[in-house]
Amino acid sequence: MPAIYLIRHAQASFGRSDYDRLSPQGEQQSAVLGKALAERGIKPTRVVMGAMRRHAQTAEIALRTAGIEVPTEIDEGLNEFDHDHVIVAYKPAYKRRAVLLADLARTGHPTRAFQEMFTAATQRWVETDGDDYPESFQAFCQRSEDAVRRTATRLGKGETAVVFTSGGPIAAVTSRLLNGTDDLWLKLNPVTVNTAITKLTVGHSGLTLVSFNEHGHLDGTELLSYR
Repeated sequence: MPAIYLIRHAQASFGRSDYDRLSPQGEQQSAVLGKALAERGIKPTRVVMGAMRRHAQTAEIALRTAGIEVPTEIDEGLNEFDHDHVIVAYKPAYKRRAVLLADLARTGHPTRAFQEMFTAATQRWVETDGDDYPESFQAFCQRSEDAVRRTATRLGKGETAVVFTSGGPIAAVTSRLLNGTDDLWLKLNPVTVNTAITKLTVGHSGLTLVSFNEHGHLDGTELLSYR
């Protein structure tokens, strides 16, 4: 039976002006992921990734470490939603990064303050009709599902795809497979772990979720992260 392994990218550079590149910890996570793929005997016939730098960097390190040599395909449908647009729609003053950083610093706990603000911003995105956003929440979930289904249709009997993407698309697909709606996204998205693996199978009835957010390869290390 064909299988798809959805992999969330490794830790990006949270708090930096150029978020879309791996942090040193993210590079370590990617190497640990590669060892885990090799140990599990995962031998993909297709490797697909979003068009973001953090997707490509995670894939390059993990595949090299695992000894996997398969040409990679790009599918922009696997890209994460634009968190900057979501934040600015929530509070337009945050279009100026200095204002955002100053507000966070004043709390004395900037990381916690950012998470609280970001939770409120994404909830607003989920609950509105999308007029304030270049991409509505519903459109994001649909293109995430469409991207995964495109990969599924290209798999032959017994073939395997490894897909490097982000937490948002993984949560969107998982929510739809679990209950047919996007209602679980707000709960699933915040708990997706960097380099976690979500497994799907492809059968006559379509896609089936086998496991979500596996991250045993990070157990016993100090590498586990959510941002």
